[in-house]
Amino acid sequence: MRSSRLLAAAFFSVALVAAPLFTFAADDEPSTRTDAKASDKTTDKSTEKAPATESTTEGSVDVGGQHIAYTAIAGTITVGSTDVQDAQLGMDGKPIPGSELAISEPKEPKDAPPFARMFYVAYFKKDAKAEDRPITFFYNGGPGSSTVWLHMGSLGPKHVVTDTDQHLPAAPYKMVDNANSLLDASDLVFIDMPGTGFGRLVGKDADKGFWGVDEDANAFARFIARFITKYNRWNSPKYIFGESYGTTRSAVLSDILENNKDIDLNGVILLSQIFNFTTDIDVPSGNPGVDLPYVLALPTYAATAWYHKKLPSQPAELEPFLKEVEEFAMGPYTHALALGTDITAEEKQAAAEKLHEYTGLPVAYLLRANLRVNGGEFEKTLQEDQDLTTGRLDTRFSGPNLNPLSEYAEYDPQSSAISSAYVSLFNDYVRRDLKYGEGQTYLPDAQFGSFQWDMVHRGNPISLNVAVDLAEAMKTNPRLHVMVNGGYYDLATPFFAAQYEEKHLPIPQSLAKNIEFDWYESGHMVYVRDASLKQLHDRVAAFIKSTLTDTK
Repeated sequence: MRSSRLLAAAFFSVALVAAPLFTFAADDEPSTRTDAKASDKTTDKSTEKAPATESTTEGSVDVGGQHIAYTAIAGTITVGSTDVQDAQLGMDGKPIPGSELAISEPKEPKDAPPFARMFYVAYFKKDAKAEDRPITFFYNGGPGSSTVWLHMGSLGPKHVVTDTDQHLPAAPYKMVDNANSLLDASDLVFIDMPGTGFGRLVGKDADKGFWGVDEDANAFARFIARFITKYNRWNSPKYIFGESYGTTRSAVLSDILENNKDIDLNGVILLSQIFNFTTDIDVPSGNPGVDLPYVLALPTYAATAWYHKKLPSQPAELEPFLKEVEEFAMGPYTHALALGTDITAEEKQAAAEKLHEYTGLPVAYLLRANLRVNGGEFEKTLQEDQDLTTGRLDTRFSGPNLNPLSEYAEYDPQSSAISSAYVSLFNDYVRRDLKYGEGQTYLPDAQFGSFQWDMVHRGNPISLNVAVDLAEAMKTNPRLHVMVNGGYYDLATPFFAAQYEEKHLPIPQSLAKNIEFDWYESGHMVYVRDASLKQLHDRVAAFIKSTLTDTK
């Protein structure tokens, strides 16, 4: 199923459509699953035969003139749903003999305490000392997404060819050795969240044990602790790399690793960030009086209109234009919105005319919208004269309108354009090259059924904002460095919103120097554009190198 607005796949398959403040703010990489019936939930598959623990193969890739031979390991690691339960599991994923977990083990697996088999693929450079070799853990978001997108699109040794803003032709698709793999700078581990990939949830109420903000982040912390034990990487420099909701996870995870697991991180790498879900541009009308989403999305609207040549006066260069838009957004536009019903007709007209200059949207439309246009409305309206819907994950993409009379975009053209290529090529690659998955089904997305992802974090049932978690990690480890990456054409998690979030972390001003920002002329998945992928590689490699030599 394709990602779509206000449909089950929009945020993370089926969850959260009932929560107005949280609704699919960060649905990650394109959704490809079909909706599951409640009877098909992964927690009901306790009788499924457990997969082989791991498969080891060899490979090589050329990066920057360097020939890198590597070992690839595909497998699963089992984690418990609590720290107490996890401590009683052996490295084989079974209860340690004599432990309370073993003694009280029920006869039926479905009645056992919940645990998760988490699928991963690790790439280790050959003949490298563990203590000298960084290791980076990658994961996508959703929540509910596997990591097939980062694995096959970004910095792994293979790359799905998608350098276009058009719908790809059907199979056969093209996969190449990735000349921009990060293996020249770090070992790589791509982790699928619990209940996706070849991983499965097992036990009583396993969905409740793993499918929530805190439950999920703790599962990843336990996975990382078990992984570095299994492969003797405790003394390696460590990085985490999350995309979209994966950045939400990273904020919580970094705090858990730093302060609950005594695992210092060298760096946190964020791609297409969202920490504060009340700034989501998808449905801000559900939270009237909070106008920040419109302000933070405006530069992305402007970049999109610039790309599609919809501006009444087309600037020659994008980035100087965006700086101008950002100043208007944080100044006059913020003031106009803050006036609410006190705004005069003259002030409203002036603001609408300026918005027209920056977005290409008609003045009359902007006035009817009360100067507030949400993401779905913008995507539907920008190219309406051509009967086209503009993309959400990547606004460079366009596709035919499904319903010319609709108020909102009804699907995401970028998601539709590339999903099949990623999923098809991974299913081929994992079985043919990595020798894993025979007789198993790979789940690109979690099969939530009727389950709702638990958005309560730190006991706050009102709104999700994980900025405090990353701030706590940075304050307790003042050497922790953060890298923020984002695409100018990302309307799922706008780049200006990420910048705003980072600049408002509750940290001392002295720690702000530990944060760097890198923007790309691409969308949510910046790596689908070859030029941006090379930039991403070069900047991440430089970030790792600089943090390894930080002695301040």
